[in-house]
Amino acid sequence: MHAGIKRVLFAAIALSSCCAVPPEEAVRTGLNDRFLDEDLVVDDWIARFEVESREVALQRDVIVAALELANGERVADIGAGTGLFLKPFSKAVGEGGRLYPVEISPRFVDHLRQRVQDESLDNVRVTHCSETDSGLQAETVDAAFICDTYHHFTYPMTTLASLHRAIRPGGRLYLLDFERIPGVSSDWLLGHVRADKATFRAEVEAAGFTFEEELSVGLKENYMLRFRR
Repeated sequence: MHAGIKRVLFAAIALSSCCAVPPEEAVRTGLNDRFLDEDLVVDDWIARFEVESREVALQRDVIVAALELANGERVADIGAGTGLFLKPFSKAVGEGGRLYPVEISPRFVDHLRQRVQDESLDNVRVTHCSETDSGLQAETVDAAFICDTYHHFTYPMTTLASLHRAIRPGGRLYLLDFERIPGVSSDWLLGHVRADKATFRAEVEAAGFTFEEELSVGLKENYMLRFRR
């Protein structure tokens, strides 16, 4: 059994077998320091996140279509960043729906809220999260979308538990992250992303979600998985 998967399963058994659950240990410290920096320059990150050289930006329309968002649904964009999916998600759920861009960076939160105001996105509610909590109330969203952000979760099982509470029964969770394959992936990516697809999938399943399928959205460096609450 893959060592990372074994660790996740043991953690899940421990969590389910005791009443007083000890705090989860951070999988890696300092993961989000640069995003928490009050001197972060948003325009620098727009130049990195919202360009066609970034695979998920190039395939944005295909990714949005694969989510099959319905008019009136409530959707959370976990780690919304500079707002790459802000407009298409807002449009997809319509006036009767609601979009929650969830973000840990205070500078990104300010930027997102300014965009919501400037672009009159009345169905959007920007949410400032922490490293252990999504900031979403229980059973408030039909779907949660995590794009190139899960590997930044400092406390993945704690955060997943928060998302499990926030998603309504029968709702979906979409995980889009980088393929991590030794000998194939770049040295930078191998050092930046802590685990591979199988380990991340096991963590989500250990948090109470059911894996449904891997979605084909034309990605080479990334993958996208769909789970059900």
